Amino acid sequence: MSLHRPASALRALTVAALAAGAVLTAPAADAAPKEAAPALSATPAFLSASQLPPHPTSSWTAGPVTDSFPDELGLCVSTEGVPGHDYRHRRFWTDLDAGAVQLTVVAGTSAQAKALAQHYDDLIRTCADRIEESSPDVEAEGRDYGTLPVEEGARVRGLHTETSWGATDIALLSVGRDGRTVTVVKWGQMGDFRDAPVAAFKKTTRTAVNKLY
Repeated sequence: MSLHRPASALRALTVAALAAGAVLTAPAADAAPKEAAPALSATPAFLSASQLPPHPTSSWTAGPVTDSFPDELGLCVSTEGVPGHDYRHRRFWTDLDAGAVQLTVVAGTSAQAKALAQHYDDLIRTCADRIEESSPDVEAEGRDYGTLPVEEGARVRGLHTETSWGATDIALLSVGRDGRTVTVVKWGQMGDFRDAPVAAFKKTTRTAVNKLY
């Protein structure tokens, strides 16, 4: 699915500190010392605009990091059938037709994150078939561009769609994991596989996973 706004087939198919006053009392002489609270985990970091595949005629702009699941992933990746998570995403766009989005999800355990990453990759792998089943006037093709040796691993895939009236879109999608955190990155624009910056997107994916922590 393309992330640009022009009409296409893909449009048819997401410490605040406590303010209470504390009463200061002297501890009893034999009172056991309080155990220190565990440190909070760092918040996963996101890609910056300069880390997206270079656009030949336009610079990238990055939106704010937002607490929700991005609609731009809804065609291939969704929250359906997945336990509730805290989703965060960041959108990117150019002055022309290219757009991108990054999603991060922190699971409860590394095992849960591994299963979630596999689930997302399975959804992307089967996305072309699901598009054709739901939209007879759209032809879709997916391609596997392989895995990347970064942290707990990442995989890159491509998706091309073409409508019966000639609209054509190309997207690159990747799923990567670092410990308990999963990230999904998507780039898209009008075009076909010949227009896909696969090598640059692989670099973007490596950066996205490495940059999480």
